[in-house]
Amino acid sequence: MILPPLDPALGEAILPFTLDVPQAALDDLALRLERTRWPEKETVDDWSQGVPLDRMRSLVDYWRSGYEWRRCEAEINGWPQYRTLIDGLGIHFLHVRSPHEGAMPMILSHGWPGTFLEFLAVIGPLTDPTRFGGRAEDAFHLVIPSLPGYGLSDKPVATGWTVERIAQAWGTLMQRLSYDRYVAQGGDWGSAITRAMAAQKLPGLVGIHLNMVVCFPPEDEDFADAQAREARDVAEAHKQSGLGYSTQQSTRPQTLGYALADSPVGQAAWIYEKFQAWTDNEGEPEQALSRDAMLDTIMLYWLTDSAAASARLYWESFRSAFGNAPISLPVACSIFPREMRRPPRRWAERVFSDIIYWNRAAKGGHFAAFEQPEHFVAEVRAGLQSLR
Repeated sequence: MILPPLDPALGEAILPFTLDVPQAALDDLALRLERTRWPEKETVDDWSQGVPLDRMRSLVDYWRSGYEWRRCEAEINGWPQYRTLIDGLGIHFLHVRSPHEGAMPMILSHGWPGTFLEFLAVIGPLTDPTRFGGRAEDAFHLVIPSLPGYGLSDKPVATGWTVERIAQAWGTLMQRLSYDRYVAQGGDWGSAITRAMAAQKLPGLVGIHLNMVVCFPPEDEDFADAQAREARDVAEAHKQSGLGYSTQQSTRPQTLGYALADSPVGQAAWIYEKFQAWTDNEGEPEQALSRDAMLDTIMLYWLTDSAAASARLYWESFRSAFGNAPISLPVACSIFPREMRRPPRRWAERVFSDIIYWNRAAKGGHFAAFEQPEHFVAEVRAGLQSLR
């Protein structure tokens, strides 16, 4: 599926968007799934070599016989969504305004292998809190863009779309929507983008909330306390066995793209493994996310052929995105118990000079809004309350 390009003559126009995947694309997917050539079974009895063959076959069986894309498409089209041209690229975004006067504008940024879909379950509670046990004064106006090269935003055709450039584009988007005072939130790449927005002190940005906090220990850290040791051990385990995907995507995204663009099962396995490894579960990803939810995400990558384009963000920014650049804007941090980085507050204080909120959430992993929408909403409300 190829999105129609936006005419540069449109300038800063914001155009309503409706997703309508051609049936031919779904028919092609069905044929490819039917003709899958499977590898042999792994030689271990766990996920240590990747997705086990029986788990992948089970997911694909459901994909073929039980999954309905048109359900997901209808849900997407039930939200107000738009495309606009920023810095030469068509940027897709949801824009959901709260019915409550005085709501705070907030831009939410996803990461990889995420999409804007991971925020759908939190839109209602954040924009209309009185319907979900909250108060009118907790309300947000939400802007939820798709990253360049991801899903329904355009793919960059030249180098240079770094985290910093995306941050600038998000600032342009918020200005275009006439928000002169707003906050930003993100995890994964969204965390890096949100930090870059704060480091750049974009006009109108008054504070940020992060649900993935990447901070490094001082050189003289002795790891004497339990939180420091946990942070070290979690980071070391991820370094030893969890960085294969990012090494590939940050060095040879194009080579990877040929395989994932041609094989829906390959694309699914590349993402399904991360849902298992990075969510708060007891061994199976379905304990954290439904199969429909995971396949919705996989489908958005597959239908838009986003494997190579999304991976290129690693090539552009992986080595520079999370540094120790000081941030003086207010920062709220939520540490989820199965996140791949869980630093102690004192490490973060070396980078963030104005931490307004720091909390360890009760449950959840890397995809906080997707896995635990209620906990995510509570953290965002509490974290940003003092900026209202």
